[in-house]
Amino acid sequence: MKYLPLSNQLFIKNRAKFMAQMKPKSLAVFNSNDLFTTGADSTLPFEQSSDLFYLSGADQEESILLLFPDAIEEKHREILFLTETNKHIEIWYGAKYSKKEATEVSGIKTIYWLSEFKKIFFELMTEAETIYFNTNEHYRQSVEIETREDRFIKQCKNDFPAHKWEKSNQILQVLRGVKETEEIDIMQTACEITNKGFRRILPFVKPGIMEYEIEAEFMHEFLRNRSRGFAYTPIIASGYSACVLHYIENNKECKDGDMLLLDVGAEYANYSSDMTRTIPVNGKFSDRQKAIYNAVLRVKNEATKMLVPGAFWAEYQQEVGKIMTSELLGLGLLDKVDVQNEDPNWPAYKKYFMHGTSHHMGLDTHDYGALKKPIEAGMVFTVEPGIYIPEENMGIRIEDDVVVQKNGAPFNLMRNIPIEVDEIEDLMNS
Repeated sequence: MKYLPLSNQLFIKNRAKFMAQMKPKSLAVFNSNDLFTTGADSTLPFEQSSDLFYLSGADQEESILLLFPDAIEEKHREILFLTETNKHIEIWYGAKYSKKEATEVSGIKTIYWLSEFKKIFFELMTEAETIYFNTNEHYRQSVEIETREDRFIKQCKNDFPAHKWEKSNQILQVLRGVKETEEIDIMQTACEITNKGFRRILPFVKPGIMEYEIEAEFMHEFLRNRSRGFAYTPIIASGYSACVLHYIENNKECKDGDMLLLDVGAEYANYSSDMTRTIPVNGKFSDRQKAIYNAVLRVKNEATKMLVPGAFWAEYQQEVGKIMTSELLGLGLLDKVDVQNEDPNWPAYKKYFMHGTSHHMGLDTHDYGALKKPIEAGMVFTVEPGIYIPEENMGIRIEDDVVVQKNGAPFNLMRNIPIEVDEIEDLMNS
C-alpha cells in the first residue's frame, strides 16, 4: 500500500459498533473481494471489500473476518484469517501480513491462516444460532458476477441449513453513513491530494490539448502524493461531451472557446474524494459562461446550507430543485409557462439538471448511508448541481464534499480548491 499506516483504533471502534448491533449467539463473516482475471495470467489491481476494510483495516486479498461477540472462548470473538506467506509467494509477489503485522493493522489479537478456516468455522457455528451474511444492497448496485461473498453464502446455507441468518448490510448502512473523526481526516487527505492535482492542471490547460493529457497530469500528482490513483473513473469532458453525464472516453481535443468539465477525485487509504470543477479551455470565461457558472455556484452554496441534522435527503433534493428553477428562469433557459405546465414527476428544471444533488461519500464514492432517515452530524455528502445545455455545446457542474455538523452549515473538505471565476482565471493564466 502507498498510504501511510492508519491507527487500528478506528477499526477497533468500528467493530465494537457493529457487534453491539448483533443478535445474541450470532456471528458475522466478511470476505475480501476477488482478484479479477483479464486473460492469460493477468489480473486487475486488487481492491479490498470496503466492508471488510471498514471493520478490520486488512488490505490484502483472500482475507476473512469473523466476529462472534458471544463465543465461549474470548479469543474467538474477533478472528482474522489470512494467507500464510511461503517462499514462492515471497519471491514472486512479496510477503503477506505476518500474524504480528495483521494484529498491528487491525487490532485483532487472534490471527489464523486460511487453511484453518473450515475447521474453526465449523466449531464456532456449533455455538452460534444465527449467522450474518454480507450482501451488497447499495441502491445503485448492479452486480452481474458471483462474488467471493456470494459463493460463501451459498456454501454456508448448504452446510448449515438449520441456522438462522440475518443481513449485515442493515447495520452497516447506518454505521458507515456517519463517519468517525479518523475517517474524516483520511478523506481530508484525499481532498487535499485532489486540490494539488487541480492546481497542477490549471496552468497546463490550453486550446489544442487532449483530454487524456489532462487525465495524465492528475494521475501524476495523485501517485506522487501516496494515492493509488483515481477514486473512480475520471470524467475529463470538453465542449459537448460535458453534457454526457458519464462520459469517460477522455479522448477529445480541448478547443478554444469550450468549457472543460473535470469530475475527478483522488483516493487515499481506500477512502474517496469526489470533485467537479468546470473551467474555460482558453483561460477566460465568456459573459455567458460566467453567468451559467455563477448560477450553478449559487445553487451549490445554497444547497450546502441545507445539509443539516434532521433534514431529509428527498425533501432536500426538492428544495434544491426550486433554487435551480429560479436560476434557470434568470438565465432564460426556462420561462414561467414551462414551470406552470411542468410534470410534478419530472419538473421543468430537470431538462437542464437531471441528476441528484448529493450522495454519501466514504470508502466508496457512492458510499453506504441511510437515505430515508434524517441526516445526522458526521455524514459526508457531495454537493454537485449542474446545468447542461447541449444546444450551447456546454455542461457546467461544480462539486464539493462536505461534512454535516451538529450546528450550522457543513464543513467543506474542498474549501481549499479554487472555485471562484476570478481565482480560476488567475491560476490558468499565471
